[in-house]
Amino acid sequence: MTDTPLHGVGVLVTRPRAQAAELMVAIQSKGGTAISFPVIEIVPRDESAIMSDARALPKPDIALFVSRNAVYHGLAYAEGAMKGATGPTTAAAIESAGQTVEIKPVQGYDSESLLAEPALQDVAGKQVLILRGGDGRELLATTLVERGASVHYLSVYERRLPDNSRKLLASIEAAWRDGRVNAVTIMSVETLTNLIALLSDWCIQQLEGVPLVTPSTRVIKELLARFPASRPILAAGPQADDMVDAIIGIHRSNSGIAP
Repeated sequence: MTDTPLHGVGVLVTRPRAQAAELMVAIQSKGGTAISFPVIEIVPRDESAIMSDARALPKPDIALFVSRNAVYHGLAYAEGAMKGATGPTTAAAIESAGQTVEIKPVQGYDSESLLAEPALQDVAGKQVLILRGGDGRELLATTLVERGASVHYLSVYERRLPDNSRKLLASIEAAWRDGRVNAVTIMSVETLTNLIALLSDWCIQQLEGVPLVTPSTRVIKELLARFPASRPILAAGPQADDMVDAIIGIHRSNSGIAP
């Protein structure tokens, strides 16, 4: 239908394959074309290894989940603890599993927002478990330690650079050269780093010519540092509807997206 808000607009979706469906469906429901190009691969850690690590840690008073994947692969190791989530998507994953989320940001969806919550102000003497994938930002742990908590990490999955086939990489460049990539979604700084690592030199040069939609001010800062002439657009949040609304806003604006 030509009257849909994203008719003729192609959007490169860089989310991990297992998490991309919601955003892709949302783009397509508005008439756009979602082009899947996962730049992060989520690999669960061996369950016995996670269990061994968990047994070596003290029983947590508070368990903080930094992503949906942390919930999917780590919720079983937070039994009896007060549960916290960095944002609404992560909180929804906990609630979908029949658990209660006691700590979540009223506004925002990052470590800074979570740290602002009243329940994390007086944590002196508390055992805090942060469930995550491999390494990541240290702000959450560092701040809670400064507030007197004892903080431990439990890695429940790994994030890897996908081994994308030459055929997929060639198809992405062909779509871009044909004018079918009109916006790119970038969810995190790691997404941006991996995207640059995977794209051809020609495609990297195009990043300054298309709108780059992200829910993160950290990503915008990194984008402008690497690509000063780029066109980063801040979405209201990481949810699919937020990202699509931002893309529609660009398409309707004077700057527009040239399909």
